[in-house]
Amino acid sequence: MNGGRGVRLSEGEDDPVTPQAPLDVSGTAPAVGAAPRPGRVVRLPGVYRPQTDTLLLALAMRREGIGPGTDLLDLCTGTGALALHAARLGARVTAVDISRRAVASARLTTALARLPVTVRRGDLLRALPGRTFDAVVSNPPYVPAPGLTLPRYGPGRSWDAGPDGRAILDRICDDAFAALRPGGLLLLVQSGLSRPEETVGRLSAAGLDVCVTDRVTIPFGPVTRRRAAWLRDRGLLRDRLEREELVVIRGRKK
Repeated sequence: MNGGRGVRLSEGEDDPVTPQAPLDVSGTAPAVGAAPRPGRVVRLPGVYRPQTDTLLLALAMRREGIGPGTDLLDLCTGTGALALHAARLGARVTAVDISRRAVASARLTTALARLPVTVRRGDLLRALPGRTFDAVVSNPPYVPAPGLTLPRYGPGRSWDAGPDGRAILDRICDDAFAALRPGGLLLLVQSGLSRPEETVGRLSAAGLDVCVTDRVTIPFGPVTRRRAAWLRDRGLLRDRLEREELVVIRGRKK
C-alpha cells in the first residue's frame, strides 16, 4: 500500500488460506517470488489477515475500473484492506463488518491512511437498509465447517460458514440485486469447496449477468488441512491433494 503508516497487531493465527504472493493492494501486480506480506493495515487479534483472496479482489477492482465517482460497499471488511484500496482508487467507500474488532481495525487502518472511509458495524446489508451502491465487493466467510451454528467469537468467525460454506454467501447472493444501482457491479471471492456454481446460479436467478473472472489454486492453509478428512467425508473434496481453488465471481445488474 502507498502512504500511511499502518500497524499490525497479533500474528500466527490459523488463517485458512496460504498466500502465494505479496498482498500489497495498492493497485500493482504481485511480485513473483517475493515473500508474502499483509500490507500496512491494523489487525486486532481474531481479525482476518489479508491474503491471496484479498489480493484477487483488489486486482479485480482495479481491472473493473473502480475509481472516482464509484459509490462502493465493502461487505465483511475485516481489516479494511479492500476498503482502503478502493478509497485509494478514488471511490467513495462504506465498509461493514459484524465483528467489533474488525470494525475497530478497519477504522484505525483507514484513519492512519487519512482516507475518508465510513465503517459501520452490522449484519451484512441489514447495516444499511435501503442504501444502494455502484459496486459491492465482498470477501466473506466461505470455509465449510462442522456444526450448524456460526461462531460468534474468535478468529473462526472470519472464515467458518456452516457445513457447506454457504451460510454468508447465500445471503449476499439473495440481497445483492437490491443493493446495486442499475448497471451496478458485484465482486466476491470464495473457495471452490463452497460451490461457486451455486453462487453463479443464485446470482443469475436474481437477475444479474454473472461470470467467473479469476481462478487460482493454492495449498491448504492450517484450518482446511485439519478438516481435509471431514471435507472428503462430506463429498466436498474429491481427491487426495491438499489444494483448493479460489475464484472471483463478477455480477452486473442489468
